[in-house]
Amino acid sequence: MTQEHDGETRGWSAARKGVWSRLRFTSLRLRLVVVFGLVALTAAVSASGIAYWLNRESVLTRTQDAVLRDFEQEMRNRAGSLPERPTQDELQHTAGQMANSSQRFTVLLVAENPDGRTVYGSSGGLNGFSLQDVPVSLREAVTEQQEITSNNEYPHHLYWQRIVDGGTPYLVAGTRVIGGGPTGYMLKSLEPEAKDLNSLAWSLGIATGLALIGSALLAHAAATTVLKPVQRLGVAARRLGEGKLDTRLRVSGTDELADLSRTFNKAAEALEKRVADMAGRDEASRRFVADMSHELRTPLTAITAVTEVLEEELESEGGGIDPMIEPAVRLVVSETRRLNDLVENLMEVTRFDAGTARLVLDDVDMSDQITACIDARAWLDAVDLDAERGIHARIDPRRLDVILANLIGNALKHGGSPVRVSVREDGAEGAGDGGTVVIEVRDHGPGIPEEVLPHVFDRFYKASASRPRSEGSGLGLSIALENAHIHGGEITAANSPEGGAVFTLRLPRDVSAQSPSEKDGAIEDEGAEGDA
Repeated sequence: MTQEHDGETRGWSAARKGVWSRLRFTSLRLRLVVVFGLVALTAAVSASGIAYWLNRESVLTRTQDAVLRDFEQEMRNRAGSLPERPTQDELQHTAGQMANSSQRFTVLLVAENPDGRTVYGSSGGLNGFSLQDVPVSLREAVTEQQEITSNNEYPHHLYWQRIVDGGTPYLVAGTRVIGGGPTGYMLKSLEPEAKDLNSLAWSLGIATGLALIGSALLAHAAATTVLKPVQRLGVAARRLGEGKLDTRLRVSGTDELADLSRTFNKAAEALEKRVADMAGRDEASRRFVADMSHELRTPLTAITAVTEVLEEELESEGGGIDPMIEPAVRLVVSETRRLNDLVENLMEVTRFDAGTARLVLDDVDMSDQITACIDARAWLDAVDLDAERGIHARIDPRRLDVILANLIGNALKHGGSPVRVSVREDGAEGAGDGGTVVIEVRDHGPGIPEEVLPHVFDRFYKASASRPRSEGSGLGLSIALENAHIHGGEITAANSPEGGAVFTLRLPRDVSAQSPSEKDGAIEDEGAEGDA
């Protein structure tokens, strides 16, 4: 049950990461959706705002004009028929009649009675409309008497103002009867119009939201249509980068993306052809080297046998070699040995290039293996060994001997004595389950020039161009590096701060424990026949 739950959790997490990777802000799809959404939102908000403002002004102006026109008419007909100094009852009765008009507003009439006192007549309603409910600015404008001119025929006019009380909008208006009489004020609630406008605002908001959603869906569809060929192109490019040179895109249409797909197919076809040509030339070169090396072995075998006889004659007392030709014979013996080593090295290189090199693994004691290598070449007096017995590793003894012979021989030839070889164990992570064996070969010579260090493992590279016929072939360190790689190891070269060059060999203690992807070549079971 727990494993199923963990699997579901991992699946959900992977799906979430996949969605997030497609929706990250650097994604062209997300940017297209965002841009479409912003454009649609701007357009929808602008259109909705303009529509709301126009409808609001239209609704309020229409209602306001109707109310003011009705109030002005009521003031002229009913309030104008009152005496100049009406009584309280007359004002009250007239205010009630005015309030019963078609617009249903509340009326407040203010006048002086026959006794000279100010009296009020209100139609009631709305908690009693009083003079305190009228803005001061409106009262002052209504009571102010204006000068009569050619452009102004009346001393008093109708004034209005919109106010909000308790969250409810109202229209307040006031005027005075021309020629003497009461002053009238009107209060009209605009709540129905406000509700209509709120409904309109909600409708426009919903329309804006739907437009935004629609634009996002449209943008997603457009992005899918546009980006799908781009995604296919990206996948094809990755496959091409992985070495699948037969990758091609299906082309349909005549637009720019179709042209891009055609261009990609042409480029992939040209690349495949060029790589095939290069691979053919490389294979031909390898086959030529292998065939040449193989063909040279037969005459070299005979020549080597003859040179061995000549060498024995040179070393024997009272030999039959003419002293005049002895230097030439020694040169032939030396060059034959050098040619034989070169052919063997070339054949070894061709095995690495062709991927046919094999490991024959065995459990060895590193101290014994290094001692055997040094003893076989009579280097015991020139090499100091710092290696404790008991450091074991499962490696190919023959290939390790090749590595050690090249590193130690190179140190003795180009470095300075004494040459010190040390062995230690390293349990660093990433070195396999059994850790790593580190072998250092250090000399006390002048060291390696800085410009030479990057090339010491290159094939046929020699530090001194003035010694093209030096004893070495320029393949020894390269072969040593290839043998280290086939074990899953590495060789590095550096200069010691105390002087001299230091070559460091790192090998996993158990090569067979590594996965095939961690090393080149294959591993044969112990006891299999090795390369000659």
